[in-house]
Amino acid sequence: MKRYDVIVIGAGLAGLQCARLLASQGAHVLLADRKLSLAEAVHTTGIFVRRTLEDFDFPQNCLGPPVRHVTLYSPGWRALKLESPHDEFRVGRMSKLYLHYLDECIRAGVEWAPATRYAGSEKAGADTLVRLETEGTRWAARARFLVGGDGANSRVARDLELDSNREWIVGVEEVFTGVPLDGHPRFHCFLDPVLAPGYLAWIVHDGEETHIGVGGYAKQFDPLRALEIFRLSVSGSIVDLSHAQSIERRGGRIPVGGVLRRIACERGLLIGDAAGAVSPLTAGGLDPCMRLSHLAARVIVDYLGSGDAASLAPYSGDAFRTRFTSRLWMRRLIAKLKQPAVLEMGCAILRLPLVNSLARHVFFGRGSFPDMQQADLKTRASLAA
Repeated sequence: MKRYDVIVIGAGLAGLQCARLLASQGAHVLLADRKLSLAEAVHTTGIFVRRTLEDFDFPQNCLGPPVRHVTLYSPGWRALKLESPHDEFRVGRMSKLYLHYLDECIRAGVEWAPATRYAGSEKAGADTLVRLETEGTRWAARARFLVGGDGANSRVARDLELDSNREWIVGVEEVFTGVPLDGHPRFHCFLDPVLAPGYLAWIVHDGEETHIGVGGYAKQFDPLRALEIFRLSVSGSIVDLSHAQSIERRGGRIPVGGVLRRIACERGLLIGDAAGAVSPLTAGGLDPCMRLSHLAARVIVDYLGSGDAASLAPYSGDAFRTRFTSRLWMRRLIAKLKQPAVLEMGCAILRLPLVNSLARHVFFGRGSFPDMQQADLKTRASLAA
């Protein structure tokens, strides 16, 4: 039976980032994912915000053209147009990006186990015994540390007795090419408590790809039916889909309860959606995913080197949740807003000059997730004191 320093379950952006950083620092890493190819079954729209693009190095061929313009629509389709002086968003070509990071993982020495399902784990002396299944064949490996990057409904979280997500929305979108761009690349956001209860419907059109989607609380709508209605309603009025080619449909759960409190123990930790590392308000998860994975790799290397559980102290959800207090309250408010008239009035208020800055802050603000390096240093300083 093979033994690894770290086994990472899930090769989404969080898992790839964490595995790559660990291997580059000398750790013996196994990365497992149930998909045969990371180019298939992508779940995220892949919108990267300015702060992420500035702080992390992404290959340019894996990003779409920059987007500076946002239009927010009320339930009655009254538009509030916003423009930033900066390149605020770029839509990742996620299949290309995943494959790029996987190649970097393998170059760094990560062992790759595709088409491999996580079947469970348990403590085995000082290690964790990880049970896996590859194309019907069951096998096991030992790990000094286990990392769960296996999504919002993480099985690793349950086996490590860490916290699990309890609140999420469901999103589904269709990706098109061949849609003519009238004007600037634009992010269209639609507030509609019927089509997208508790969240929004969206069109992201950067001139190369057009993403049309809806999201909301699963018990309050039929996502596929809502997507069909929304697509028909915007075709011809917002975007011209007459010659468009549908190339992909995506969907999945998005946790919106904020970073979980207990996301690490002496046997392992959680990253990405498994840790709830998603903005409760905007449901944006790529920036938190990159930053949390960076911190995870750092504390894991420290822990493997020292064996001291105190090395894991900086990796605590409690340290991050205070940053999201206002967003969590706004999430609770949005979940209760089911009357179009109320949302219409709220959108009318946002159009007032004195309040307009709030809308700009939501879309163009730079405080999506705490700075991991500063959080780590503060925690270490408090422990030393």
